[in-house]
Amino acid sequence: MATPRITYAATQYIDNVDFIPDYVDGKFEIPIIRPEPYIEIDTWIPFNQAGYGYKREEKGVHFFVHDYFFNSLWTKREKYRHMLPQYKAVMTPDYSLYTNWPVMVQIWNHYRKHLIGAWMQSIGCRVYPSVSWSDDSSFDWCFDGEPRGGTVCISSVGTQQNKETRKLFMAGYEMMMDVLYPETILFYGKVPKECEGNIIPIESFQDQLKKKVKKNDQA
Repeated sequence: MATPRITYAATQYIDNVDFIPDYVDGKFEIPIIRPEPYIEIDTWIPFNQAGYGYKREEKGVHFFVHDYFFNSLWTKREKYRHMLPQYKAVMTPDYSLYTNWPVMVQIWNHYRKHLIGAWMQSIGCRVYPSVSWSDDSSFDWCFDGEPRGGTVCISSVGTQQNKETRKLFMAGYEMMMDVLYPETILFYGKVPKECEGNIIPIESFQDQLKKKVKKNDQA
């Protein structure tokens, strides 16, 4: 159930938590991201290239890159206030949730993702959340704040190396479908055959690079 966020002066002393979202969700007060219907986008560029993008109104911005590439969005958020709304849609930062990280670090990364997502919606961006999880213990909080019935984003990159990582990925995917029942799933990377739903594949950077190398070899 959505809970109104209480504004209090102390937030000015917390690391970059000066934006107060309208509503929060769950025991950790995760900022809520409103559901957005899917609109067709042919080209998605990574956040670290967004500052150089042209024809921004035709493209989307994703965050399926290393965390350090988008750390500046957390530390210098206002720098991007005018740039990000120029794009057709923006995903939320895909902060890492490694299974061997302390739980509170994982929750903090989930919170940061949603605070940035709610802020981006507040400045006029069409926001598609990047849904992620670690192991099944994260199911208690990793879907808090996510939209129900809207468009979500998933990445399988780094999750299909072995039987155990594939099992963790599918457990989270199935739970996401049950909890969020998304209308559309933007899928970055290889789509496992077990995945169900209205899936729209997004070619990963690695796959794009392989195609370019193959094309150059054939030239």
